[in-house]
Amino acid sequence: MSEPLFPQLLERALDQHGLLTPEDAQAIGANDAALRLMAHRGTLDRVGFGIYRIPQLAGDQLAQYQEALLRVRNDAALTHETALDLHDLCDINPALVHVTVAPGTRLRRRLPAWLVVHRGHLDAHDLTWHEGLRIATPVRAILDGIATHIGDRFVDQAVETGRNRGLLGAADLRRIDIARARARLAALEAQ
Repeated sequence: MSEPLFPQLLERALDQHGLLTPEDAQAIGANDAALRLMAHRGTLDRVGFGIYRIPQLAGDQLAQYQEALLRVRNDAALTHETALDLHDLCDINPALVHVTVAPGTRLRRRLPAWLVVHRGHLDAHDLTWHEGLRIATPVRAILDGIATHIGDRFVDQAVETGRNRGLLGAADLRRIDIARARARLAALEAQ
């Protein structure tokens, strides 16, 4: 049973950085038991609950980001330092993968230590795509960085890079200035 399915699963996995879910099996007319059987036979590697990897596609540099989104499912997006790094806006080198989910999202499984889940509303204008991954826009990533106090050095660098590459407009720069002013005021009030 796994042999006729494999080419179809491979095609889906190529678009998902080597990863598959039961929904992918269902989309091609198989059930999730087919994935478990293929993992038992060694055709697939089980990465986590309901997440499988095609071993021949291991090593994709974006696979961990895809895995993070698959682990939390729903309408999650890569945000904060992760988005700043993927957009190559500054020299930040996050040790953790940051995703944001809607405030009411229930996460039923234990998540790996390398995954940080933030809760918040992300409007459609705050989201974009990067190599098939749902991700915060550059301005949203900078605003998240300000909110989580990544430091002026990274924010300044991200703003400068975004401005030079034409990724930030006048309205974006105003939003960033307002967020920075609010963060500085909050820091003064906390003292």
